[in-house]
Amino acid sequence: MRIGELSSRTGVNAHQLRYYEAQGLLEAERGANGYRKYGESAVLRVKQIRHLLGAGLSSEDIAYLLPCAVGEAPDLIGCPESLAAMRARLQRLDDQMDRLARSRDTLADYIDAAERSGSRTYPPFEGADQQPVPA
Repeated sequence: MRIGELSSRTGVNAHQLRYYEAQGLLEAERGANGYRKYGESAVLRVKQIRHLLGAGLSSEDIAYLLPCAVGEAPDLIGCPESLAAMRARLQRLDDQMDRLARSRDTLADYIDAAERSGSRTYPPFEGADQQPVPA
């Protein structure tokens, strides 16, 4: 099938399909006319890629996981490569969540401190004709 049909059957635009090919996630043959030609298995492969991208995995991670992917969802068999890639991604997510939690706590502390200090205008205005900036 050509790229337009693959796009139609998967709901993924042709630009993204070419990107998947450039990343080594999807393979296409070239016809004599230079057009991409995909096998029937490309539909399943694109669906697997979309599910894995939805899990927050990078295209590099997905390249490791695809050889261990079975089915559309996909199920991942316990290949050492897949486990290592998923553990690394999970660690990156945990680190990111820790950073976000610290940022959230710091912001909450600033809000609490500002609320405790009352509704004074800051900086104090000396001239009667100056007005504080509305919040």
